[in-house]
Amino acid sequence: MALFWKRAKKQEEITTPLVEPSEPPQIQSTEEIDTPEQKAGFFQKLFKGQQTETPTTQESAATPTTQALETTTFVEPTPIVRAPEQEKKSFWQKWGWGQDGKESEPPSLPEQKVVTEESEKQSRFQRWKASLNRTSENLMSRLEDVVRGKKIIDAEVLDSLEEALIGADIGVQTTLEIIENARKKVDRKEINNFDELKRIVKDNLLDILRATKTRGIKSETEVNNDVRPYVMMIVGVNGVGKTTTIGKLTCRIKAEGNEVLICAADTFRAAASDQLAIWAERTGVPLIQQKKGTDPAAVLFDSLAAAKSRNADVLIVDTAGRLHNKSNLMSELEKMKRVASREVSGAPHEVLLVVDAVTGQNGLEQARQFTKTVPVTGIVLTKLDGTAKGGIVVAIAKDLGIPIRYVGIGEGINDLVEFSAEDYVNSLFD
Repeated sequence: MALFWKRAKKQEEITTPLVEPSEPPQIQSTEEIDTPEQKAGFFQKLFKGQQTETPTTQESAATPTTQALETTTFVEPTPIVRAPEQEKKSFWQKWGWGQDGKESEPPSLPEQKVVTEESEKQSRFQRWKASLNRTSENLMSRLEDVVRGKKIIDAEVLDSLEEALIGADIGVQTTLEIIENARKKVDRKEINNFDELKRIVKDNLLDILRATKTRGIKSETEVNNDVRPYVMMIVGVNGVGKTTTIGKLTCRIKAEGNEVLICAADTFRAAASDQLAIWAERTGVPLIQQKKGTDPAAVLFDSLAAAKSRNADVLIVDTAGRLHNKSNLMSELEKMKRVASREVSGAPHEVLLVVDAVTGQNGLEQARQFTKTVPVTGIVLTKLDGTAKGGIVVAIAKDLGIPIRYVGIGEGINDLVEFSAEDYVNSLFD
């Protein structure tokens, strides 16, 4: 770089023509040419037109900047006057402070919306209606196409209703009974329009669902409060959503103020304990588990001992997924039942069978076989929002007489709700 610069400088000396120096210009005295404006300093020129005191030449030459600062008079800017309707809050007023820098009164908070029992009921119905949207559309679209333009209910309407009910997986036998009942009322002129036909069908479905309250356990309040821990055993085949159901059920029971403990008795599937551990961490509930291949009855025994020592209110027992036609796995449930009843009086107090609503009539067959080996007290129907065959609820209730305890109507942790026959039936036909 230095070499290039020297070469460039040498080339400039060669190419630049030589000019003879002329006489230096004569510098005139500043006293002859300086005017009062030229004598003023920088700040005096900047604020030209303002009245200032002119310093002497020697003083200004010595300290021009300091003298100018001392003698300059600043003019305050004219305040902007706003119309009353155009006034805006100052910066401090926006953040809760007055113009004088003192804290002003805090703004009033918006009124909190009071959740009444009626609004909560309406919200619950809307969730039911959304979960049964596919089944309702499948059922009502067929009927509306047939009754459109008709003033009376005839055989064609009843035949279409029969097809729609069977297509919704309500069951053949149940459907025939409903249609036969409706046909008799049509012959007696008790049904004259479609709204009356819907009312008759809804009443029949409600009678079937309400009849299940005579069997099983429709509510935990039926069990004596002195029973502790309250043992709930969850059974079902693989893939129906047992682990997810346990997590949601745990969250629900704990939110009611109960001390909950989870027993990981599914020691055959390696991922079962890991999934339960995630749910236990999310819900803040202790989990009792052992290594893979351990006898499930032994895990249950340890869990019962831990629940009694911690004075837990509820113990939820996960079991291995098994097919209903595997006799050795079904007999294992019998062994676990004996261990539970020996350690806690009346245990298991509730045996919930988890059924996938998407499987339809196959889920009904699973329920039949499980009830032969295990005293199932209630049904948990999962994935009801993902099928157009939500009528399986009626088929299970009619065939087995076992109450539907809980229903999964979504993927959220709070989407496991208690079954309501009224909300279910109204969601199908409204």
